[in-house]
Amino acid sequence: MQTQELSGYRDNSSPTVPSLPLLLGSSQEIAHLRSDVEAAARSDAKVLIVGETGVGKEIVARLIHELGRRRAREFVTINCAGLPDSLLESELFGHVRGSFTGAYRDKPGLAALANHGTLFLDELGEMSLRMQALLLRFLETGEIQRVGSDRVEGRLDVRVIAATNRDLPARIESREFREDLYYRLNVLRLSIPPLRERRDDIEMLLQHSLGEAARTHGVAAPKLSPAARDALLNYRWPGNVRELKNVVERLIVRHRSSRDIVPDDLPREVVMTLAQTPSVQVATGDLTSGTRSEALWERMVVQGESFWTAVYPAFIDRDLTRADLRQLVKAGLQHTQGSYRKLVELFRMQPGDYKRFLAFLYQHDCHLPFHGFRARTDETEPRSRAL
Repeated sequence: MQTQELSGYRDNSSPTVPSLPLLLGSSQEIAHLRSDVEAAARSDAKVLIVGETGVGKEIVARLIHELGRRRAREFVTINCAGLPDSLLESELFGHVRGSFTGAYRDKPGLAALANHGTLFLDELGEMSLRMQALLLRFLETGEIQRVGSDRVEGRLDVRVIAATNRDLPARIESREFREDLYYRLNVLRLSIPPLRERRDDIEMLLQHSLGEAARTHGVAAPKLSPAARDALLNYRWPGNVRELKNVVERLIVRHRSSRDIVPDDLPREVVMTLAQTPSVQVATGDLTSGTRSEALWERMVVQGESFWTAVYPAFIDRDLTRADLRQLVKAGLQHTQGSYRKLVELFRMQPGDYKRFLAFLYQHDCHLPFHGFRARTDETEPRSRAL
């Protein structure tokens, strides 16, 4: 019963009944998600699952299948981002012998294998417009035509669940995604919140993952020291549950002593975030609330995105002004006490990007003198030029 309460779904009471996928958490957000999963499982309506990378979209899709009337049939997954167009069409709808080089025999597609079951289309937002048109036709008619065949080969009874980490309405606006396909799939929409928005679940996930990883590697599960626990609880987890599981497994593999896990055992990015947490509000004091600069600060310092992907493209496209960039640099230097080397770390760049970053700031007249941001100059910095 304890496991049932924690997961919301898993039932290990009978060895003859396979366990359901684990949806772990006690937050209100997870409770709402479980309710949405149960509602989706009661019908065969198409489902669109949205959420950031690593939040567990496939787990939710499997739960919908396992709780629905098709549970005794196949759950078939295809990653739409991992295959080129021609191969994706063949994998999804099948091909006939001789249709292309290497097609030595007839092959059924994954859609046919999912007949009377569930077809899960992962990373739907990466599908090309051509494949979107083929998928739309299949969703409308249920008919498949294998690559190289000159005829339709019957109708299928398949429940389709799709998932994406992309903003599909934005891709529709840019004409990269078909609006008719979006509305065909968006019958039931489940949104999975990122881990940073359900922080009450982090400790439970950590303890569960520690136990699972320890059993996998045949070792005793170590305990977290209070400081290490605080660091992990305060980390933003940009990679969500997937990142958390990877971090925990890394700890289990590397930690081969009887002592508790301490902050020195944790990944550098986790410890660095903890060290920054008390000062973030001070550093953003000159950033006006709700501005583009504040949003970009959040993406870099809090969410862990690099300056080169968050700020640089916006500045080059002139969505970010020189004054905005100077404001970000000033806020960062206040936080690092004038150290540009630490600013490179703060803005999530690699140490080797130091010279490139400074050259970029000099080029656009955004390099601020560092002397006014620190009390002593015990670090060698390049000579600053006045603005």
